[in-house]
Amino acid sequence: MSLADYLAKNYLTADSPADKKSKKRKRKNKEDGLKIADDDIAGWSKSKDDDDDDRPIIPGMPITSKKSRSKTKASWTTFGVAAPSTAAQLAADAENAAADAILTQAASDRQKAAEEEDEAPELVDTEGVLKMDSGAHAGLQTAAQVAAAVKKKREADLKQAAEVAKEAEKNGGGETIYRDASGRIINVVMKRAEARKKAEEEERKKVEKEREARGAVQNVAAEKRKEELRDAKYMTVARYASDAALNEELKEQDRWNDPAMGFLEKKKAGRSITGKPLYKGAFTPNRYGIRPGHRWDGVDRGNGFEGEWFKARNRKANRETMEYAWQMDE
Repeated sequence: MSLADYLAKNYLTADSPADKKSKKRKRKNKEDGLKIADDDIAGWSKSKDDDDDDRPIIPGMPITSKKSRSKTKASWTTFGVAAPSTAAQLAADAENAAADAILTQAASDRQKAAEEEDEAPELVDTEGVLKMDSGAHAGLQTAAQVAAAVKKKREADLKQAAEVAKEAEKNGGGETIYRDASGRIINVVMKRAEARKKAEEEERKKVEKEREARGAVQNVAAEKRKEELRDAKYMTVARYASDAALNEELKEQDRWNDPAMGFLEKKKAGRSITGKPLYKGAFTPNRYGIRPGHRWDGVDRGNGFEGEWFKARNRKANRETMEYAWQMDE
């Protein structure tokens, strides 16, 4: 059975003979009433039979009048019912109805949002006095009154928030519970401690890397400088001649024009600052004052840059001295 036959059988009904008779009777009663015929301009009226003379005549076709055709048409009988709507048409009607509903809802939501934006400040009736949302009274008033009302409202809000937080803490909801993907509780304190420890480890590695990038002498000098700064916290502002540390520091300094250098006992330079032994013989000086190691065989394997550097400095100093002398002679 097709869809059209199923719908016609269960949901549509055909006209009964009694209904047809009643319709014919009503039509006949209507025709018995008043009739108005329109006349043309020339005063001629057109009857129903005039159309028969104007229609074309086709050979082989029987000539029948309009009356005979109307009688033949009236004698026709209708069988069955009208074709029902298809399923596609029903689905299209349902989609149109849903789309109309969505558009109506969107329009109502848009109008509601516009009305909410245009709302005036909220007025609260407290003990017969209208107040705005900020706590200030409505109407004309001084700036001190407005500030006092706003401050009172703020204090009330803070008090209420403190009470709510206290109640939540009493019920055990003061601390947020975090969970991982599997649902296990995460210990926040432990995680923070691990993150702090990781950051400290990274900082230590960074400092160690910077220390390794420097030389051994620079590291020893940096440590000595730190010790001096730590000892400086306990030193007095004024240092006198009786200060033993100051005297030892001054004795260790070398001065080329010191007349008492021959009478002072000088420590032999047997080891470097780092504690490694040094070369005891003569060597070519360098701009950094670094002595060779104790395993040096006495052969200079450099490219001569240190010697050229000292010669350039000497030439510059000699030129400045001669220029000054020439200016004094003039």
